Amino acid sequence: MRVTRFIGRTTAAAAALVLTTSCTLVGEDDTATPDPANGETPSEVVLVTHESFALPKKLIRRFEADSGFTLDLKSTGDAGTLTNRLVLTQDSPMGDAAFGVDNTFASRALDAGVFADAGLDLPAGADAFALDDGTDRLVPVDTGSVCVNIDTGWFDERGVPAPRTLDDLTDPTYQDLFVLPGAATSSPGMAFLLSSIAEYGDDWPAYWADLMANGAKLTSGWSDAYYVDFTRGGGDGDRPIVLSYDSSPAFTPTEDGSASTTEALLDTCFRQVEYAGVLDGAANPEGARAVLEFLLSPEVQAALPESMYVFPVVDGIELPADWARFAVQPDDPYTVDPVDVTAQREEWLTTWTDVTSR
Repeated sequence: MRVTRFIGRTTAAAAALVLTTSCTLVGEDDTATPDPANGETPSEVVLVTHESFALPKKLIRRFEADSGFTLDLKSTGDAGTLTNRLVLTQDSPMGDAAFGVDNTFASRALDAGVFADAGLDLPAGADAFALDDGTDRLVPVDTGSVCVNIDTGWFDERGVPAPRTLDDLTDPTYQDLFVLPGAATSSPGMAFLLSSIAEYGDDWPAYWADLMANGAKLTSGWSDAYYVDFTRGGGDGDRPIVLSYDSSPAFTPTEDGSASTTEALLDTCFRQVEYAGVLDGAANPEGARAVLEFLLSPEVQAALPESMYVFPVVDGIELPADWARFAVQPDDPYTVDPVDVTAQREEWLTTWTDVTSR
């Protein structure tokens, strides 16, 4: 693979979603609609997702053939938008199951009672990503970390030591070299804000003031940061430090495939885990549980890296060759208690906006 194929979880998945949803099949007999109130199981199961959900069409078709359910996908914004919609429509659920609530939003959905007991036993490996509270209602499906990435060649050619830590990014050595999406407009941007909160505690605004004074550039989204400003993004970028993912180096190998031209700085990472669950009050809870089992199946788990640019959570899943060589996960990523994120998100974003707009 080359960098031209790494078009990001949001951009790529939005395109793939069109293909994915196109494989939803219409039953041959639309005249008799099952009535859940009479104990009849609907033939359709509705999965509500964020905009980055995408899987190969052949897997969707296999699920439909094996389960007997027609899968209808409903996409609604990013993880935050998805969670908000699920909470607001709790009394009249948008579907039967939902995928894409992550560890920074999970407590809000659980506190609101959005999800019912999933009734599933987690496969080996997935339990390591289970929530401390809500394991019965939200099952982990994938994981990935937001990390600072660097263009290794840029630093090698100039004899400049590469940064390694969050502190390094405020060093004058790296003035005007870092680009990242904003926390108020981007999921990875929010993850980086949480990394700084985890590292610096109440002093995080001072860190951001130093970061901005050192010439960090904010963009509205990941794609602009990576493809426009980053030196390895395929365009004419002039910044060799970018906020991206731990999987990004798998998409930037050298021509001979012997190495990657980029590196994720593993001491800067914030881990994200995405979950799926059965919506409380779902018209088709049986179908919803079938969808969750599908998402945890070996076939879907194996498809996640190249479909949604995330790591599987189930043990024993073989990664694509470039992932196995170049996509290294952090051993000790930053974390912030989801309860704290829910309680203080708006306050943190208000402060962040004030600091970064000075």
